[in-house]
Amino acid sequence: MRECERMASGSEDSSGRALFARELQAAREKADISQEALAAKINYSGSSVAMIESCRRAATPEFARRCDEALETPGTFARLQQHAGATLVPTWFRPYAEVEATATQLCLFEHSLVPGLLQTEDYARAVTSVQPNTTDAEVDERVAARMERQAILDRARPPLLWVVLDEGVLHRQVGSVKTAHGQLLHLADMSARPNINILVVPFSAGAHYAVLGAFAIADEDDKARVCYLETA
Repeated sequence: MRECERMASGSEDSSGRALFARELQAAREKADISQEALAAKINYSGSSVAMIESCRRAATPEFARRCDEALETPGTFARLQQHAGATLVPTWFRPYAEVEATATQLCLFEHSLVPGLLQTEDYARAVTSVQPNTTDAEVDERVAARMERQAILDRARPPLLWVVLDEGVLHRQVGSVKTAHGQLLHLADMSARPNINILVVPFSAGAHYAVLGAFAIADEDDKARVCYLETA
């Protein structure tokens, strides 16, 4: 747990993951089962449990749910994982992420990549893994945080989502051919949902002002509209 202790005393971004790790170890030891035994109960590998308890990997929502079932801690680890996921979002993005989480309508334009809310896990991993000076553990964290953000699309009353993509987004191969193909299929599946509209600006449209940068507009009931710009 030395790595967790170091992280807990360090950045805010790591404290949520360290708290999850400490509570998981405490609950497991209280239940008097080993990491390998817990792994067998939740259908994960022993190394996965060990890496999460040592803060070398972030827990996913599914991992947290299975831990709650196996350790009989109703919702505890789900809430801890949600908290950890929130702290994994970069500090500069958190103000918008908080608005996005409660928005009733989102309008997005992307000229280079599929927006995070519609990315598959493999696509998100391919995008984050090319960022300079990023460790495997940091990639895992960022992918987990991105997948957590997508939960708003599965809630009882999801936001109305309008997405406009430049045609180049569909042609750019991100990751392997399999990853790119899976992402296109996911876009098609998501576009079939009644609350999601995906439009494409064709190459034939020529130059347009929006190619200068991606942006998102979030609307909340009875609150001012919020715009987020993707810039250097």
